[in-house]
Amino acid sequence: MARPPSPPLILASRSPQRRAILEQLRIPFEVVAPDYEEEPGVDPVEHARAKARSVAGGAGDRPVLGVDTEVLCNGRLFGKPRDEADAAEMMNALSGRTHEVVSGLSLVTTAWEEIGCEVTRVTFRALTPRDVATYVAAGEWEGRAGAYAVQGFGASLVERIEGDYLNVVGLPASLLVRLLAGRFSGTYGFG
Repeated sequence: MARPPSPPLILASRSPQRRAILEQLRIPFEVVAPDYEEEPGVDPVEHARAKARSVAGGAGDRPVLGVDTEVLCNGRLFGKPRDEADAAEMMNALSGRTHEVVSGLSLVTTAWEEIGCEVTRVTFRALTPRDVATYVAAGEWEGRAGAYAVQGFGASLVERIEGDYLNVVGLPASLLVRLLAGRFSGTYGFG
């Protein structure tokens, strides 16, 4: 007997990467842009929660998914670069080092809330000034925490990834699947 379709999640994000990952996982969703202004230096779990809560009031009993991703290296938090110079400075700081991609995730309804955090370790190869200039000129750094996109040209910067690759792309998929399976056994095709 066929199971009725799951009600779509509400994705509180403008990120095309997050949409692509949900499509890849075959999780039904609709996008509602969050009514939330990010502040630098705030815990990504709190950002994720605030994004989800900003649209939860209009979602009925459907879960709202909020996600925020930051890059952490040697105690320094790298958000989205302001301009090319800021992007180049971030790339130089990450060159030859291992950093953490930290994502906060929040699933919110009017009745309950699930939150979690995923950490993936990424090691950059040693970058030359030409590597940095070429990458910055490509413009892929725009709107990206840590100034790179691992799913694009930024893959050329990476030597090693330990953990959830999709977390580095923009959505901690393994964490999301665990939370959905625990909360909605079988509903979204998991558990």
